[in-house]
Amino acid sequence: MKPPSQLPPRPDFETIEAAARDAGATAARGDVFTLIGQLSFSWSNNESLLVYFIMLLLGCDREAALIVFGTLNTSRARVDLVQRLARVKLTDRALSGEIKRLMTRFDTGTRLRNDLLHAMFTVDAAGHITHTHAMRLEERAKGLRFGAAKSMDSERLEAIRGEIRAMNELNRDLWTFLPRLEASLRACPRGRSREDGGA
Repeated sequence: MKPPSQLPPRPDFETIEAAARDAGATAARGDVFTLIGQLSFSWSNNESLLVYFIMLLLGCDREAALIVFGTLNTSRARVDLVQRLARVKLTDRALSGEIKRLMTRFDTGTRLRNDLLHAMFTVDAAGHITHTHAMRLEERAKGLRFGAAKSMDSERLEAIRGEIRAMNELNRDLWTFLPRLEASLRACPRGRSREDGGA
């Protein structure tokens, strides 16, 4: 006897595609896609500014900073580099703390962006996106969980809108902060060393 398949049933693509052509379903899906696009746009603009943090903290030109940025192929590695350089290069602890807070805000947006861009989307028979399934492992006290599902409801959409606003505000704060970082590094170009009591 043939063992039962472990695969989920094949979606009824014809029915889903026909339903998706309905004006209401098309508008609803368009709203989701627009929000994901706006979040990705805002997040990417913020990540690109890490090049200037690297440039200032390493005391190199933009081209060298771009090489470092591109060689570190995850945003987590880029953020870690910025935070570690700040701890070594900055004598102003308040400024170093501000960098940490800015990077924490960026991390919040990164988590949501990754949650949406690295997910499988569930579509109902009417063509509406109903859930996302995370395509990553989550370690829990009772073991591992894979593919946690989250509803794509009005509350989730509002959370995405809120994070877009937060990413846009962060972009302005990063641009405001960079000249202050540059001024501080020029005032103390060598930074602090471990021998001088630096962390």
